[in-house]
Amino acid sequence: MRDEAETLRQRGILPSAQRVAVAQYVLHTDDHPSADEVWTAVRERFPMVSRATVYNTLNLFVEKGLLRQCTLTEGRTVFDSNTGRHHHFIDEETGEIHDVPWDALTVSRIDDIAGVEVQSYQVVMRGKRTGRPATPSPGRFVEHKLDRTQPKSTRKAGQPGERT
Repeated sequence: MRDEAETLRQRGILPSAQRVAVAQYVLHTDDHPSADEVWTAVRERFPMVSRATVYNTLNLFVEKGLLRQCTLTEGRTVFDSNTGRHHHFIDEETGEIHDVPWDALTVSRIDDIAGVEVQSYQVVMRGKRTGRPATPSPGRFVEHKLDRTQPKSTRKAGQPGERT
C-alpha cells in the first residue's frame, strides 16, 4: 500500500490526519464515490471528520490532480481516482460504473463543430451489460458501483479527460 502522506507531500499538500484518512479511501477505491459517500466511508475510521473537511479535501485533491471530479449522471458529482484518460459506461439496471479504455472508442470530427473550441471531452455511455467476463482483460470494462440511494449533489463538475 502506498504511503498516502508521502503522496500528498509530493503534490504540495500538507498531510493532516483528516487528509490522510480521505486519501486512504479515495486513492484506493475502484468506485466513483460522491462526496457524501467518501464522508460516510472515512467516518467509519475517523469518526470526528466533518463533512466540510471532506468536501474541502476532495476539492483540494482535484485541484492538485489526485482525483477527477465528474458528473456521470445528471445532477450527481462523483470523484474518480483514475486520472488517466478514459470513458465511462453506466449499467442502467445495476448502477455499476465501468471505466472504458480511452482507445476503445473513436470520437471524430470534433474540430468540425462550428462555433466552439473543445478543450476536453469524455464519452459517458448508458445501457445494460450483456455479459460478464470472468476476468478483466485489456479493453474490457472495469466495474464500479453507483449508489443511487445517495442524495444528488449540485456541485459543478470538474474537467473531464484531456483532449488529444
